[in-house]
Amino acid sequence: MTIRWVTGFLDSPAGLAAAGERFWLAVTGSVMSPRRGGGTFATLLPPAGDPWLRVQVVGDGPARTHLDLHVDDFAGFEVPGARVVDRQDDVMVLRSPAGIVFCVVPWSGEKIVALDRSAVVDQVCLDIPDQLYEVEAAFWTALTGWARTPSGAPEFEHLTPPPTLPMKLLLQRVGAGPAGMHLDWACTDVPGEVARHESLGATVVRRVPGDWTTLRDPAGREYCLTARPPRRPG
Repeated sequence: MTIRWVTGFLDSPAGLAAAGERFWLAVTGSVMSPRRGGGTFATLLPPAGDPWLRVQVVGDGPARTHLDLHVDDFAGFEVPGARVVDRQDDVMVLRSPAGIVFCVVPWSGEKIVALDRSAVVDQVCLDIPDQLYEVEAAFWTALTGWARTPSGAPEFEHLTPPPTLPMKLLLQRVGAGPAGMHLDWACTDVPGEVARHESLGATVVRRVPGDWTTLRDPAGREYCLTARPPRRPG
């Protein structure tokens, strides 16, 4: 049982979904697919290749991010250590030991296509409270089977997938919490990209010069622009 694709979901409450979706369409240069699921779901279609970002309208709570793992044996896929929240014919909703919600879905043959861009969403960061970090990190390492490697900073570790996947995972210690996820962009010019995102409606939350900037989209969801070479599709 192998993870064949990764999709990042932008979940927004109904009252903020339109503003959030307009922003992400503009900032990624995508177009919106027809909506499905009674208007709940849509896909951000990139200029070329298969998509790895989708949007969902949710009924409550703040705007947030979740992850879909696409597998080649959905019927037989098991996730030791996770709690099953819901299971249907084409999706399994789970909760990790730290309480992070994610989904497992069947793989539909998606393939990576490299595009020449100076900035791209290529990473999902798992925000993990310190007291749960080792258990949660071990859970995601076992689930994905990806190599777990240290970062240059003690609060981060990487889970690096094969080059056939569009996004990797970053594990981050976040002190007292809460647990969750956010998207990261890889950028060749963080200050220039920050200015572009601000012009489209984002607001700066925190700057770490030479490393990353945290922003908040119009729906209130935080994400990061990081100083890394874009190596994934986008």
